[in-house]
Amino acid sequence: MIHIVLYEPEIPYNTGNIGRTCVAAGASLHLIKPLGFLISDKYIRRAGLDYWPRLDLHMYEDFGQLQAEAGHRRIWLATTKAHQTYTDVAFGPDDYIMFGPESRGIPEEILVGHEEDCIRIPMMEGERSLNLCNSAAIVLYEALRQNHFPGMEQKGQLHRLHWRDEQ
Repeated sequence: MIHIVLYEPEIPYNTGNIGRTCVAAGASLHLIKPLGFLISDKYIRRAGLDYWPRLDLHMYEDFGQLQAEAGHRRIWLATTKAHQTYTDVAFGPDDYIMFGPESRGIPEEILVGHEEDCIRIPMMEGERSLNLCNSAAIVLYEALRQNHFPGMEQKGQLHRLHWRDEQ
């Protein structure tokens, strides 16, 4: 199972949406305090819809506690400051992918100790960042693709009609 980590998230809508994405993708969500909202916030429930109760959610007091929980598993740090892109690396099936708070990203004090684990999403020169929800989805689905979408439905179905090859 891939693990998505939000370091000190600030916006409940983003956390709710990312939680919903985690449920749909079979990933767990890890939140590192302090949070910029209450976990019971109505905006999280609204963004997470009926997915939120099925979310595999974990809470931590700090980054050190997350590191202890992760053990030997790799923790990737998504940052606009990284040398390598998220497509340059090989994600393992149990890796953690951490994203920083919306207003400031992962602190440089954490980044400098993990340079080889820092990844970025390419953007046009001069642009600051993507929305946190979009960033998490982009990197999560690349990690899932590299691991052949474990346990996920591979073929969609129409609700009322049928594809030609299903008749």
